[in-house]
Amino acid sequence: MDDFWDLTVEEMDAIENEALQRINQQRNSSSSSSLPIPNEVHTSSQGARILPSTLAPKPNTDAGSKPQEQKVSVKILLHSSGVLAAKFPYNQVVVDAVRKIPKAIWNAKERLWTFPHSSLSSAENILREISSVKVEIENLDPLVQRAIASASRVPDLRHLYEKIPSHIEPKLLPFQREGIEFILQHGGRVLLADEMGLGKTLQAIAVTTCVQESWPVLIIAPSSLRLHWATMIHQWLHVPPSDIVVVLPQPGGSNKCGFTIVSSNTKGTIHLDGVFNIVSYDVVTKLDKLLMALDFKVVIADESHFLKNGQAKRTSACLPVIKKAQYAILLSGTPALSRPIELFKQLEALYPDVYRNIHEYGGRYCKGGFFGTYQGASNHDELHNLMKATVMIRRLKKDVLTELPSKRRQQVFLDLAAKDMKQINALFHELKVVKSKIKDCISEDDIKSLKFIEKNLINKIYTDSAVAKIPAVLDYLENVIEAGCKFLVFAHHQSMLEELHQFLKVRH
Repeated sequence: MDDFWDLTVEEMDAIENEALQRINQQRNSSSSSSLPIPNEVHTSSQGARILPSTLAPKPNTDAGSKPQEQKVSVKILLHSSGVLAAKFPYNQVVVDAVRKIPKAIWNAKERLWTFPHSSLSSAENILREISSVKVEIENLDPLVQRAIASASRVPDLRHLYEKIPSHIEPKLLPFQREGIEFILQHGGRVLLADEMGLGKTLQAIAVTTCVQESWPVLIIAPSSLRLHWATMIHQWLHVPPSDIVVVLPQPGGSNKCGFTIVSSNTKGTIHLDGVFNIVSYDVVTKLDKLLMALDFKVVIADESHFLKNGQAKRTSACLPVIKKAQYAILLSGTPALSRPIELFKQLEALYPDVYRNIHEYGGRYCKGGFFGTYQGASNHDELHNLMKATVMIRRLKKDVLTELPSKRRQQVFLDLAAKDMKQINALFHELKVVKSKIKDCISEDDIKSLKFIEKNLINKIYTDSAVAKIPAVLDYLENVIEAGCKFLVFAHHQSMLEELHQFLKVRH
C-alpha cells in the first residue's frame, strides 16, 4: 500500500491517526447525522500528492496576524535494546532533521528513531538548529546521562577472553560465554543476575583467569557457600588447596579437601595470604580495616542482594572494599527489579561516581509505596533498560533452556561448625579403633562381637551426622528461597525431615 500511494511511513501513520480520530468522534457524537466523508489522499493532474487537510498546510485567513509557530515535543529516551531513541509526533521538518543524526534508524514497529549513545550530542545540536519549527527537547535524566557516560569510558576487555584456560573454555555453555564477554566488555564491573542454577559461579571464576595479573582474589559469600566456592575454585582452576584460604568462625570443622582454614575469632592477626581468599558477609564487619589495607584488585560478591539494606553494618563494611577494587563482580539471582531501592547500594558499589545520591535515585525510581520513603517503584522500564545497557546481564532458565543439559549433578559442601562435628569426629575415631581391633582379632566370637559394635557405630554416625548437618542445610535453603527458585527436597532421616518441615512451614 505504501508503494501504491508513494507515501512515507510517517505520512501513513498520520493518515491512520486522523481516520481513527474521526471514527472516535463519530461514535461519541449523539447526532444522528451520517458520517462525514474522510479526506481522501489523491493525486492532481500534474501527479503531485495531496494529503488530508490535517496534514496539508492551513491557509492564513487573517492577513494581519502572524502565523502560529508549530511546536513539536521530542522525547529522548533509553531504548530496551540499549541504544537511545527519539519519539515525537509526525512532523516532516523534524523527520528530515532526525535523518541527519549519525546512524539514526527508523523503527516502524515502535514508531520512533533509534541511534547510538555516541550520537546524542549530534542529535541535540541538530534538533536545536531547526528554525521553522519550535522543538522542545525532553532529554535524558541527568542520572541516566551520567551512567551512560561513565559506562562508555570503561575499557573493553573482551580481548582477554582468550586467556581462559583450555580445560575450562570448551566446557562453557554458549550463554555462559556471552556472560563472560559481557563482564569483560564492561570493564569487569558488573552485576551478573542470572537465575539460580545457570552457573554464575563458574562464569565469575572464568573471568578471574582473564585478569590473573591482578590476583589475589577476594570472595565475599554467604556463610553456607564458603566451602562451595573453595571446592569450585579447586575443581576448575586446579589451584592447590593450601592456596585457597577460607575464613571460618572456628577451625576444626569439615575440611576433607585440605583448604587453609583461618579462624575469624582468633585474637591474633588474621593472614589472608591465599591466591583466593573467601570470607562471609558477617566476617567483613570484623575485617574491614584489614581488607582495605590488603587492597584486593579482584573482588567477587556472591548473593549480592545481601547488600540491599543500606543501614546494615555488613553493607557499610563491604562497599568500600568493592568500590576500591579494580574488578568487581556482583552475583545475584534476585536483583529485586520490582524494589529499586534494594538495588541502590549494589549499583553504588559498582559505579560510586554515578549513584552518589540516594535522594536523586529514589526520587526517580522509587516513588510511591506505602511502607516508607522510597519503597515504591517508578520509571521501571527506564531503570531496567539502564541497567542492561551499563551494568547488568540477566538470563532466565526458560531463555536458555535449549542450551542446558538434561540433568546436572552438583555437590554442595556445607560448612559445619566445630561443635556440630565434635560428636561425629569422636564416633569416627571410635570406629577406627574398632576396625583396627577386628583386623588384629583371632577369635571368631570376638570378631562377631566387634562387627556388631562396628555396625551400630556406623548407624549412629549416619543418624548423628544428619542432625549435625541440619543448621547448615537450613542456611543453604534460606539462600535458595531468597533466590525465588522452585525446588524439591528429599531427605532420609526423620530428624532432618521434621526440621525441614518446621522451617519451610514458617518461611511459607
